[in-house]
Amino acid sequence: MTHLNAASSAFLEALAADLPADSLRQPEPRYLEEPRGRHQGQAAAIALPRSVQEVSSILRRAHHARVPVVPYGGGTGLVGGQVSSEGPLPLLLSLGRMKAIRGIYPQENVLIVEAGAILADVQAAAEGADRLFPLSLAAEGTAQIGGNLATNAGGVNVLRYGNTRDLCLGLEAVLPNGEIWNGLTRLRKDNTGYDLRNLLIGSEGTLGVITAAALKLAPRPRHQGTALLVVPSPEAAIDLLALARDLIGEGISAFELIHKQGLQFVADHLPDIRQPFDTAPEWCVLLDLGLPEGRDPESDLITLFEQAMERDLVSDGVIAQSLTQSQEIWSLREHIPEANKHVGSIASHDISVPISLIPDFITRAGMALAKLGDMRINCFGHLGDGNLHYNVFPAKGRSRDDYAPLRGEISRVVHDLVADCEGSFSAEHGVGRLKVGELERYGDPVKLAAMRAIKQALDPHGILNPGAVLRAG
Repeated sequence: MTHLNAASSAFLEALAADLPADSLRQPEPRYLEEPRGRHQGQAAAIALPRSVQEVSSILRRAHHARVPVVPYGGGTGLVGGQVSSEGPLPLLLSLGRMKAIRGIYPQENVLIVEAGAILADVQAAAEGADRLFPLSLAAEGTAQIGGNLATNAGGVNVLRYGNTRDLCLGLEAVLPNGEIWNGLTRLRKDNTGYDLRNLLIGSEGTLGVITAAALKLAPRPRHQGTALLVVPSPEAAIDLLALARDLIGEGISAFELIHKQGLQFVADHLPDIRQPFDTAPEWCVLLDLGLPEGRDPESDLITLFEQAMERDLVSDGVIAQSLTQSQEIWSLREHIPEANKHVGSIASHDISVPISLIPDFITRAGMALAKLGDMRINCFGHLGDGNLHYNVFPAKGRSRDDYAPLRGEISRVVHDLVADCEGSFSAEHGVGRLKVGELERYGDPVKLAAMRAIKQALDPHGILNPGAVLRAG
């Protein structure tokens, strides 16, 4: 078992001597909390480096002293990867001061940025060069690009552009022993051995600390279109997706499934958010297009609606007539998680299932949970890439605390069904500390053994984010 030492005052004094003044601080409470308030962390101090060399100094000293280091990005993760509550008192490491845009290459569709940059600022930098950085998610005003890479974040545009992994060409990173890997390539073809970039992306800060990245940009769509279409069922939504792809091709940027429960939560708790329908439909789809010059998204959406009506795939809908209307439709979708917080979930699940099996999963999960008690289910998410947020809430008039004894059983039912459908219990949020047990239960044993061997090879003392992804010890 790996023996780790707390970040003692002697260790912190020695570390402070390696760094510029004001590089170590007592952590503010926000660094010790996670967004859902279910986990409280601990830390002896927080390190705030300004350069990759300073990150190297921090990890080198921690490696020799066997002091745990917990990387901290924007703090928006939902699986406890940034919050350590057990084991020796760790050092937090924030790259919030490392947020420079190091270079933009519009002709190459590449942007190089430091890991502490806020996602919204990266998007703005790309827009300033008349380019698009397509990663888009609810926390983009707070999330840092290093954390997005470390967790392989998804978001609403995965259908067209892929996960964060697909948007990265190269990395600069510091390994657990303090060595700097200069892999900040702008190349799209480089078959020179093992792919360390993809090893570090999605490793949740357990194998190295990402300090900068070369990111892929895309042409900015010249015309955009948005529609909210009422569908009779998830099966019809999948058929609508296939039809939309046949008619519009790669112009579909997002395809979101929304259940009426989410719309009702927004109506109940966020009444200022405009709703397009007088009565919330059972199911609807939010469709977003991004098209080049010469294409008319409104015409494409009208054609799609008409053909879908002929096939009984839609019964009603709204096609945005302006940017303001498009923003209102997206605002409704983006406020569903906030409304969920007002209600208070019993158990939340970030799952992916093969797209054709989603209707069967939804039916089976609803029936299985009904046997456990009276609960409300808000099922919504990125249907185009098979990722659902399947969240379970108390019956009206009851509290989630009333269901506390059932929380584990509810998640077991959901995740067992996901496994039966050959899906994943973690689609885009990662494993963190919250789902380590799930990885052990559902993960392939050969894969887990390989992961442990890689962790041991790169981080033999186990200092980087101990307890995240793989159980510590």
